Amino acid sequence: MEKNNKKHIKRREFLKVLGGMAAGSTLLYGCDFNNKFTENSEKAITYVPIGKMSYRTNHNTGDNVSLLGYGCMRWPMLSKTGRSEDEEIDQEAVNDLVDYAIMHGVNYFDTAPVYGKGLSEHSTGIALSRHPRNKYFVATKMSTFMPDPAMRTLEASKAMYHKSMKELQVDYIDYYLLHGIGLGGMKDFNERFIDNGVLDYLLKEREASRIRNLGWSFHGDVAVFDYMLQMNIKWDFVQIQLNYADWQHASGWNINAEYLYNQLLKNNIPVVIMEPLLGGRLAKLNDFLIAKLKQQQPQASVASWAFRYAGSPSNVLTVLSGMTCKEHLQDNIRTFSPLNPVSDDEKKVLNEITDMFLKYPTVPCTECMYCMPCKYGIDIPGVFAHYNRCVNEGNVPKDPRDPKYQEARRVFLVGYDRSVPKLRQASHCIGCNLCVPTCPQSIRIPVELQRIDKFVEDMKRGVASV
Repeated sequence: MEKNNKKHIKRREFLKVLGGMAAGSTLLYGCDFNNKFTENSEKAITYVPIGKMSYRTNHNTGDNVSLLGYGCMRWPMLSKTGRSEDEEIDQEAVNDLVDYAIMHGVNYFDTAPVYGKGLSEHSTGIALSRHPRNKYFVATKMSTFMPDPAMRTLEASKAMYHKSMKELQVDYIDYYLLHGIGLGGMKDFNERFIDNGVLDYLLKEREASRIRNLGWSFHGDVAVFDYMLQMNIKWDFVQIQLNYADWQHASGWNINAEYLYNQLLKNNIPVVIMEPLLGGRLAKLNDFLIAKLKQQQPQASVASWAFRYAGSPSNVLTVLSGMTCKEHLQDNIRTFSPLNPVSDDEKKVLNEITDMFLKYPTVPCTECMYCMPCKYGIDIPGVFAHYNRCVNEGNVPKDPRDPKYQEARRVFLVGYDRSVPKLRQASHCIGCNLCVPTCPQSIRIPVELQRIDKFVEDMKRGVASV
């Protein structure tokens, strides 16, 4: 059966996503390290409701948008050779995830030309085009990550826009964004969208209804954010980073979400949320913090707290989640079907969690991959992810006199070699700084890599401490 070439999914095949289970119930799936789906026989059948999804109405178009949105940056990958450079998107798995999401009420899908090694739009288009066009809203972006001036012209931008439509197999785009506004300051914004006439062109496309909603995503210089709201342009939506840690304690180039959200609320602009888990960090809390949440709701996942927080503000249109594994999709569906808003008492608990969370010296990497590929082959997100994971799990040696030092030392060093090949470790960073301008979190990547490398070398000699 050639799934990829089918324009519409048949009803019988669509119903197969339920796997022959009773209506409203699904099996909980796990995800192996190659991102393939595997049924976990040790996990009981877990209820995943159908027909209970929470929706928010976009007052600009009347769209009833699912409060859970699908972020399509990290689709499951396959490699015939086992090498990461040969990976391609697992289309069968993507089809299955999209079918399952739509079946359970998710109707907002967010992608971009640069996602998934440049393959996300194409793969997302294949999966979505098998469903009726009125069953989903698709969002994509006019990407800004192109230092070559030839790629920043009106002609090149038009080509990107029309290619997105072709890849997504649509003749209109529901939600179109100027991508990463603020990363390069006002100068970059003017060069990318104003001086070359790109914004004027996109406004005309909205007038022609080929763009139904025009907005932008924000990271970086708050002066650009404020300027965008002062422009004589009706923005249909804006995408910001919002989570319970960033509400009042944003780091790097990010601005406190409390300010961003309230400014958009004041201007009556619907808000799309990205990074509700802070790049997964709010789903990987250390055991002590997890215990505090379990005292409140023993059955709730750690991630569900962050999603409930992000979805609670009334002006939020949808909360994006990059769900590579079906078990993550299922958990999020349960969280939003329907949403139980975070109470004032629960907010106090999350504020306490944030205060303690920020005391741990993790790197604020969200694993967005914008810094990749590294010219010198370093797995930058992998290095940071291993370090952060060990910190959050208490496996970073703090003092050689600590009785648990040797065990923590062993866990860190062995895990480092297993998760990041030696030729891709931090020791190979030469400090070229090419990665720094691409980081939405404004991480001084070479500085952090060198700090971690020194820590590793000290640990090998048995003298490391945080």
